[in-house]
Amino acid sequence: MSAPQVVVHRDKELMAKAAAARLITKIVDAQTARGSASVVLTGGRNGNGLLAALAEAPARDAVDWTRLDLWWGDERFAPDGDPERNHTQAREVLLDSVPLNPARVHPMPPSDGPYGNDADAAAEAYATALAAAAGPEDHGPVPSFDVLLLGVGPDTHVASLFPELPAVYEQERTVVGVHGAPKPPPTRISLTLPAIRAAREVWLLAAGEDKANAAAIALSGAGEVQAPAAGARGRSRTLWLLDEAAASQLPRDLYPPASA
Repeated sequence: MSAPQVVVHRDKELMAKAAAARLITKIVDAQTARGSASVVLTGGRNGNGLLAALAEAPARDAVDWTRLDLWWGDERFAPDGDPERNHTQAREVLLDSVPLNPARVHPMPPSDGPYGNDADAAAEAYATALAAAAGPEDHGPVPSFDVLLLGVGPDTHVASLFPELPAVYEQERTVVGVHGAPKPPPTRISLTLPAIRAAREVWLLAAGEDKANAAAIALSGAGEVQAPAAGARGRSRTLWLLDEAAASQLPRDLYPPASA
């Protein structure tokens, strides 16, 4: 796994715009090299902020949206179209405005889908879909995502992997149902740390003073059970994208002056 790199921007708006520009470049480079690209999306204010910035970016048309595979890192287990679902929010801010190939968009199953209210069965189905999309070159049961995006919670959770809950201990399955989450809704679906670590690059997004302690803990060598964000690493690169408020408790030597 790669060691974390930290980039700090002045504020959350600049962070979102810079992350969107960085993501466009990464997608275009992957499509040029391999014909397609794969990205794992995240929800929350920072994930949605990045997607909104991407929707407004002049360079967004450089992406061949028909050759982009989209997956999700986690989902609130709610009915299709529920405004709390990450998929619904992503559609509103970006996905409905770009010419994606519907067959390459892979939302996690909703609670009114074919698995009903069985989050564990829905998680198993998503794991099956990931395995079907993985090729021989991936060396595992999930694709080698080009970029996997994660928000970081004030408690250091990423995706729906919360400190010391069963899902963060999972080492075999790639997707799990999450029950009793400490933030609503309590039932969710999430990629596990092994699935997250299959990505070529993992980008963790955090903005605001309420994320400062989480960033400091996760980047200080904390264990992944107590601080799940500490265990989110990409194979080739792990990038923490922060604003100055979220970086306010980090030792100054963790990031170069130029990154501010």
